[in-house]
Amino acid sequence: MAKTKKLSFNVETFLNTVDGGRSLARYRKNQKIFNQGDPADAAFYLQEGKVKVCVISKRGKEAVVALHGKGDFFGEGCLSGQPLRLATVMAMTECVVMRLEKKTMVDVIRAQPKFSEMFMSYLLTRNARVEEDLVDQLFNSSEKRLARTLLLLANFGKEGKPQPVIPKISQETLAEMVGTTRSRINAFMNKFRKLGFIEYNGEMKVNYSLMNMVLHEAPQIRKDNGRKS
Repeated sequence: MAKTKKLSFNVETFLNTVDGGRSLARYRKNQKIFNQGDPADAAFYLQEGKVKVCVISKRGKEAVVALHGKGDFFGEGCLSGQPLRLATVMAMTECVVMRLEKKTMVDVIRAQPKFSEMFMSYLLTRNARVEEDLVDQLFNSSEKRLARTLLLLANFGKEGKPQPVIPKISQETLAEMVGTTRSRINAFMNKFRKLGFIEYNGEMKVNYSLMNMVLHEAPQIRKDNGRKS
């Protein structure tokens, strides 16, 4: 007996057919989608573009804690009872974003098993990514953390075809994401370019050889009380 091919679930098509409780908006580069401290009353689905998630301290210091690309959800903390936004989300490129009211998301998760399964899988995958980021921060050098960040920006390691040309991103932002200084980022970027890991030609292209650098080097734990470079 021939096996029936299982059809994949297209989340974007599905969300575009949800009745009510959703809206679509376009954002310019550097435009804020929501601010830290805003009411957490909706979740968001990124149809096009890239966004960054920033946390701002009481002293005004900003740290980039996450990046999201096409096909990602963000702002789903409202579903766990989060009353206010814990971070600010800003467009890194021109973006198309679907806003889904909290009640709409809850109703869809309860009524649509396929969507619920997909959404749970997405959250578990992202949780694993957060754990990897923590290990990266604790044990790897800032040079290796930068390499991993560039690969993630280019979608290496995600499902689908990598996009080696990444949007323009400042060295200050990279420094915030990696947890080091701009001067060190500049030095590492020049080194990567000389080694052929990245290319500059108006845009930045990340080559697969940078992946080999990350995969073939075990996490470096320094002997001087475990401090990272």
